[in-house]
Amino acid sequence: MSESYVECLVKHKTPTVKVFLKILFVVLTVLFVLLFFVVGFPALIMAVVCGGLSYFMSLECNVEYEYLYVDREISIDKISAQRRRKTVEKLNTEKIEILAPVKSWHLDEYKNRQLKIKDYSVGYEAQPDKRYMLIYNNEVKVLLSPSSAFIAAVKSVAPRKVFTD
Repeated sequence: MSESYVECLVKHKTPTVKVFLKILFVVLTVLFVLLFFVVGFPALIMAVVCGGLSYFMSLECNVEYEYLYVDREISIDKISAQRRRKTVEKLNTEKIEILAPVKSWHLDEYKNRQLKIKDYSVGYEAQPDKRYMLIYNNEVKVLLSPSSAFIAAVKSVAPRKVFTD
């Protein structure tokens, strides 16, 4: 059995709210450190808390997704700040119902289904929109921004389920 391997790395756009919160926590950390010299110990505790929150927000502001296709299995990893990697999804190609561009007419049949949506794409609609929607096991809609090589690898295994129109 021939084994195929394709990987694709996608940078996710950070929402404005997360950037605002990151800046807010950094400013609060600096203010509480300065307040420490006036008030004392309680301000230092608040500075440590705000510093920790700003650290975790900085991890959430720099997110990339890596799609890996290895012999009939798609693995989606979330990479935070180029330091932490976590596998968020493992999808078997046999359970895929359809993989098509977001604006494809092939997805018209699935538009009214109330499925859980998971967004592992670039996070915005570009012109032209190159995001794909994957319906998996009639349970979840997965938004992806795969490369053409990734689509071709999945299409070679499931040609009737993958559309590129």
